[in-house]
Amino acid sequence: MEVREFGKTGMRFSLLGYGAGAVGGLMVRGTVAEREASIGRALAAGITYFDTAPAYGNGLSETHLGQALRALKASPFVGTKFRIAPEHRGRLGAALAEGLDASLKRLGRDSVDLFQLHDHLTTAGGGQAISQAELEGELIPALVKAREQGKARFAGITALGETAVLKRVVASGVFHAAQMPYNLLNPTTLTAMPPGLPGHDFGGLMADAARQGVGVIGIRIIAGGALSGEAERHPTAMPSVAPIASAGSYAADVATARKLLPLVQEGAAASLAELAIRFAMTPAEMGTALIGTASQEQLEQALAAAAKGPLAAETVARARALLAA
Repeated sequence: MEVREFGKTGMRFSLLGYGAGAVGGLMVRGTVAEREASIGRALAAGITYFDTAPAYGNGLSETHLGQALRALKASPFVGTKFRIAPEHRGRLGAALAEGLDASLKRLGRDSVDLFQLHDHLTTAGGGQAISQAELEGELIPALVKAREQGKARFAGITALGETAVLKRVVASGVFHAAQMPYNLLNPTTLTAMPPGLPGHDFGGLMADAARQGVGVIGIRIIAGGALSGEAERHPTAMPSVAPIASAGSYAADVATARKLLPLVQEGAAASLAELAIRFAMTPAEMGTALIGTASQEQLEQALAAAAKGPLAAETVARARALLAA
C-alpha cells in the first residue's frame, strides 16, 4: 500500500484509508469476528489511518473500532470527530471538550491523532452548521486547548458548506486536515464538473489545501455506494443513503454512474467500484481516500483496486466524456 506524507503533520497515511462509518456499516452492525477480521486484514494490507465519529451508530463505531484495535494490539493513526447539537449553542467550547472526552472513552485511548469538526461551515451558521463567528470564537480555542492537553495531536474540518467559507478556513493555517468529497460524480474539489452534471461546486478546494499544507482526506469516493452502479444495498450497509454534493437522489447518482459502464466493458477497470476507487487515489494532492465497507469481500475488492494504482490520464478523460454525454 502506498503511503504519503499527510500535509505538514509528519504523519504518513496510506493512500487508502479505512472508513468506519455507518454507510458501509461493518463497524456499526457487523459481528465481533467480522470487525476484527476486517481491521486485521486492513492492517496487514498496510492501511495506516482509521476514521470514525460519534455520529456513526450513536457511538458504536468508536466503541467497536477501539475494541478491535485493542484485541489486535494495533496502534494505527485514528481520527474522530465532533458534531454540534442544538443544546450546544452558547457553550460550544465546553461541548467540544466533553465530546472529545466521550470519544476517547469509547475508543479506549488517551488521545487521537486527528480530531475533526463534523458540521457544515457557513457564514451565518444555524441548524446543523457552524458559523465563522462560532468557529473562531469558541471552537478553535477549544481545539487548541485539546491539543495542549495532549488529547488530540492535530485538528481538522469536514469541508462541507459554503465554498467561500471553506476556502478561507483552509487558508487560515489553523487546521491540519480537511475531509472533502471527491468522486467521479463531483470532482470539483480538484477539477471542473463534467458538463451537465448537478452538484455543489467546491472550486478546487483540494488544490487549495495541498498548497497550504493541509492534509486531504477524500470522502464519499464511491458516492455512498452509487458509483458501484448497483441500487441494491448490502444487508449490513445503511439501507438508504442521501447524496452529498451530487444529484438530488441516490437513484439519480446510480443512473449517472452507469454511464461509465463502457469503461468496464473496454477493460479500463474490472468494475465501476474499482474505477471509482482508483479515480479517488489518482491525484497527487490526495492524502488518503476513505473506503467504507459492509463486508470482508468489499474490503478485498477495495484492496485489489488500490493495488492496481491510479487511473491513466486517458481513462479519466474518457470517464469525463461519458458522464457529459
